Amino acid sequence: MSDLNMSIHISGSSLVPQLVGEQARVRPDAAALVAGSTTLTYAAVEHRANQLAHYLQGLGVGPEKLVALCLDRSPDMVIAALAVLKAGGAYLPLDPAAPAERLDQTLRDAQPAVLMTTTSSGKANQALAGMNGRLATHGFAVVNLEKDAAAIALCSTEAPAVSATAENLAYVIYTSGSTGQPKGVEVTHGNLRNLLRWHLRAFEITPEDRASHQASLGFDAAVWEVWPYLAAGASVHFPEGGLRSNPAALRDWLVEQGITIAFLATPLAESMMLLDWPRDVDLRILLTGADTLHRRPSALLPFTLVNNYGPTECTVVATSGVVAPAESTTRPPTIGAPIDNTQILVLDEQKKPVATGQAGELYLGGASVARGYRNRPELTAQRFVVLPVHTARAQAQGEERFYRTGDLVRQLPNGELEFLGRIDEQIKIRGYRIEPSEIVSALDASPDVDASAVMAVEDGPGEKRLVAYVALAKGAETTAGALQGLLRKQLPDYMIPATFVRIDSLPITSNGKVDWSALPRPHPDNMLADENYLAPRNIVEEKLAAIIAPLLHVERVSVHDNFFFRGGHSLLGTQLLTRISETFGVDLSLLSLFEHPTLAEMSEEIERLIFHKLEAAKLEAAKLVPAHNRELAPAGMRREDVA
Repeated sequence: MSDLNMSIHISGSSLVPQLVGEQARVRPDAAALVAGSTTLTYAAVEHRANQLAHYLQGLGVGPEKLVALCLDRSPDMVIAALAVLKAGGAYLPLDPAAPAERLDQTLRDAQPAVLMTTTSSGKANQALAGMNGRLATHGFAVVNLEKDAAAIALCSTEAPAVSATAENLAYVIYTSGSTGQPKGVEVTHGNLRNLLRWHLRAFEITPEDRASHQASLGFDAAVWEVWPYLAAGASVHFPEGGLRSNPAALRDWLVEQGITIAFLATPLAESMMLLDWPRDVDLRILLTGADTLHRRPSALLPFTLVNNYGPTECTVVATSGVVAPAESTTRPPTIGAPIDNTQILVLDEQKKPVATGQAGELYLGGASVARGYRNRPELTAQRFVVLPVHTARAQAQGEERFYRTGDLVRQLPNGELEFLGRIDEQIKIRGYRIEPSEIVSALDASPDVDASAVMAVEDGPGEKRLVAYVALAKGAETTAGALQGLLRKQLPDYMIPATFVRIDSLPITSNGKVDWSALPRPHPDNMLADENYLAPRNIVEEKLAAIIAPLLHVERVSVHDNFFFRGGHSLLGTQLLTRISETFGVDLSLLSLFEHPTLAEMSEEIERLIFHKLEAAKLEAAKLVPAHNRELAPAGMRREDVA
């Protein structure tokens, strides 16, 4: 480990802006950010971030001032976030792909001092334009990285004076809210510094490391993918968008780029574990987390798999542990043990410690516990609780502050934790944390819906789908497609239920809560109809529908149904592609599936591949027929004959 990394462990006083600035001083020409053919050195990143920081300070950005960043996942996004930190402020990442209503809601709740965006991002322009001029009503300044480039370039390239402290805000990330409204988690520089110090020590990060950055901006793993590596002088590499959901292509990219450490959300990591890997890869550590890990790696994989757990409220990671190969144990993977300066409690309903091996709710304390929720003091008081010394088993006198996770765990004799699920209704699907009540609030706003409930239905190990139960208003006749369209205007795609079940009324327990056990399993007889259903029109569409329907656990699939909107995801996508190959003898890529997600589009793509395969076979056969007999060779097949 380098001397710089050792100084981080020993001193613990520097914050992210100073750590990155020191790297720019000692290795200015080293690669910092790499995206395709573009490589930005530490000197370039430092100079651009310093200029933008001075510009932001001129707009009043300083400690406790929030700057919203509506930018694509790119080097510009990282430089913008670094500039905010250098100016002494805190950044709020906004996903340009999110619905305009959600962006507007987040901005109204967060009340940033500045919004930073760019004209080069079509997604950002579309998102902001979709807010119908409401930006002016928020009262913040808007910085456009292209339009304001000349003014920014006039600012000093020297680092601004340090103004933030460990107690000041570093960033805010919004998560799905239990009250039907998203909530912003406030993370301080001190919280972030603890994550960096542990990460650098635990994984022995050096300037020679090459890390990947592929998490979505609203996912706090993106924080983890950037700052530890820039603090250590390593390089951060950005895969192209299409690679992020294609396991085989992403594997090839990791190998080609010489990535040494990477993070992948659990479902994608599990897919990557099933692939064949070359033995001489540079990848030494694959980090995973965000959902329940269902399988262990093979001993043949050339890298170490590390499973991690941590809510946004505890600065990305709270527990971590190496996952032993499948051949060494039959126990399911754990979520590891607490990271540095993190305390755990496993308590019963009376907030009393349970015995080792007994199930209880997980409470997290220590240096990583966030400040609380932005502008939500009541919710902060509910979730961030102070416990007495005897409960916390602390050495010092007094009380300690803990975050109540709502997760059910069991502590094993070796100190590691076994994750058992959620105590409340919060769920995770494919790495996304979802509060069903946020979906319910949107559904209940429809005049066609009297009441609704949303839950995750597990169709198999690791295969979950969102199911909405709706009691329609008297005389109302709506469809699954209409309700999905309503939700899609307000919520991201991962929060759109794949199935809608019609019920007369919500079953209620004696204490007035929804009786989840009384809700029926989805069945063709109780599912809400879709007025857009169109039956398969040819044999290719019929066979494809017969493959897709059982994968999605639905009775039928319309030719215009979108695989991903009906509950499909990349893991199911790989299974679909395998069955297409077995049935039709052609190979579609996962990228092609994302580009042609409806049954009709997939069918056309399959027909095209079959046609070209037959044409190639005809040409090959022609080479084997003597010239004087070629007039007897079979005539070319027309494309319309394929179906």
